[in-house]
Amino acid sequence: MGEASLDMVIVSYQCRDLLRDCLASLRAHPPGVPTQVFVVDNGSTDGTIEMVRMDFPDVELIPSRENLGFSRANNLAIRSGHGQYVLVLNPDTRVLDDSLGTLLALMEERPEIAVCGCRLELEDGSFDHAAKRSFPTPLGALAHFSGVGRRANAPARLAQYRAPEVKAGPVDAVNGAFMLIRRAALDEVGLFDEGYWMYMEDLDLCYRFARSGWVVWYEPRATVVHVKAGSSGSPRNPRLNYAFHYGMLRFYRKHYAGHRNPVLNTAVYLGIATKFVASVAWASLIRGVRYGRGSA
Repeated sequence: MGEASLDMVIVSYQCRDLLRDCLASLRAHPPGVPTQVFVVDNGSTDGTIEMVRMDFPDVELIPSRENLGFSRANNLAIRSGHGQYVLVLNPDTRVLDDSLGTLLALMEERPEIAVCGCRLELEDGSFDHAAKRSFPTPLGALAHFSGVGRRANAPARLAQYRAPEVKAGPVDAVNGAFMLIRRAALDEVGLFDEGYWMYMEDLDLCYRFARSGWVVWYEPRATVVHVKAGSSGSPRNPRLNYAFHYGMLRFYRKHYAGHRNPVLNTAVYLGIATKFVASVAWASLIRGVRYGRGSA
């Protein structure tokens, strides 16, 4: 594959065992090119740092005393590396077979691709529909979050969030759990927007690639296991819930609001606020039920 080289970047927080499995999968399935693995730990207190130093001494460990969030932590490691490609990988993933080699070969053959995603599978083998996405519209977001757009028979205009029409090839966006990125593309459009603490930064980066003429690609020949919410927990705690909805607001305001009707903008902002309140209430209810059961 010529002189290709790869930096792998994993941001961890309180997920020692998941991270161990992730790093073990990378060791078991090397990409066949010179590689450096970076782990940025966002202030874990569960023995993550000690585990990495003991079990994976070849990993470049970057410990942080505070939780920097997804964007800042990833950017910290990306700036520290020099690989021609950068793999941004969640700690709750496990790489399978020759997935990395397959995607690197594809990107070597197609220099127009800025970022490539893969098939994400849940632990039961089912498809994680978040692996590929269309850029959001108010109607598509409403259909997705109401559940209508997630139905198997949902029309394309309602199911657009999951990009069901894309089987392989160009797509609007891929998931931040696994993003194989060309460094030259990052040099052109910039790194992750650090205004997002967590959530939507992957969508934002793909949007900037698309606007600059780069291609975002979904390749299902490569498969990675994704333990959904394995590193963030479910339901989301209040800080993550706020970050998720703030990310939606920031993305819309940054990329859409300037050329949309002010009345529509107001409706979108109110919709995001309403969903945030409902999500916080629902998460509190779920935690209350779990706590009640645990204390019974």
